[in-house]
Amino acid sequence: MSDTPPDLLLGLIGDNIVASRAPVLHRLAGRLSGLEVRYDRLIPARMELDFDGVFAHCTESGYRGINVTYPYKERAAGKVTIQDPLVAAIGAVNTVVFGSDGPKGFNTDYSGFVAAYRAEMGDQTAPGPVCMAGAGGVGKAVAFGLIALGLQDIRIVERDLDKAEALAEALCDAQPGLRTLVTDDPAQAVAGAKGLINCTPVGMVGYEGTPLPKPHMADAAWAFDAVYTPIETQFLEDAAEAGLRTLSGYELFFHQGVDAWKIFSDRSVGQGALRAALEAEPADLA
Repeated sequence: MSDTPPDLLLGLIGDNIVASRAPVLHRLAGRLSGLEVRYDRLIPARMELDFDGVFAHCTESGYRGINVTYPYKERAAGKVTIQDPLVAAIGAVNTVVFGSDGPKGFNTDYSGFVAAYRAEMGDQTAPGPVCMAGAGGVGKAVAFGLIALGLQDIRIVERDLDKAEALAEALCDAQPGLRTLVTDDPAQAVAGAKGLINCTPVGMVGYEGTPLPKPHMADAAWAFDAVYTPIETQFLEDAAEAGLRTLSGYELFFHQGVDAWKIFSDRSVGQGALRAALEAEPADLA
């Protein structure tokens, strides 16, 4: 590593991020923008710190900003100033910028999901009734994104029913008349659903499996998996075999990363050039 300080010092806080492509995306975005970027993986257990300790390390060590991933997005929301009322309603933050007036929080999972959905499904395609597994940080962002896309009916599958009820209440506050169902039974939630969404860690590297058995997919039209390592999860493979249109977590990763880069650097990056550079860079640049 060069002794010359980078133009931007960035990082990612999360537990299961060894395979994350976020460092590559932001270093490439920097290269395309004429900036030298250092982007660190910040794994609390490896640093022998808890989340609060890692966050404090970032505030004290010259980081311009950080991304935050599972399972810390909701904890991050309590440590920042959130200026956007929508992000405050989501209650989860995945992008933080440090400045002289303290850390500010953003949620590019929300904006990234909306962009990814519209790019794949079209601006005029409403999501229809949706069955979504998971009511954590990314689930909250995706659910609010669905409202922006015209959602009228959502079924939330979650083992923590109190968490799911709180999300359903927040969604109804944002969209009066929204039909909601909260359950821990996927079979109950999937009946009549056109969209199937996984916002749990199930399916990512280290958490193999699927949140929804394949027989429950037959009547749906599309599926999205927030997991992107690996890109082709069992959930998406099953959905494709059942004839559903699929949207991978890689698209969320890409679009939220573009939005986060803009926040970190105050510079736009060409999406076509960045996507091509990512495809040509299979290994971490570090």
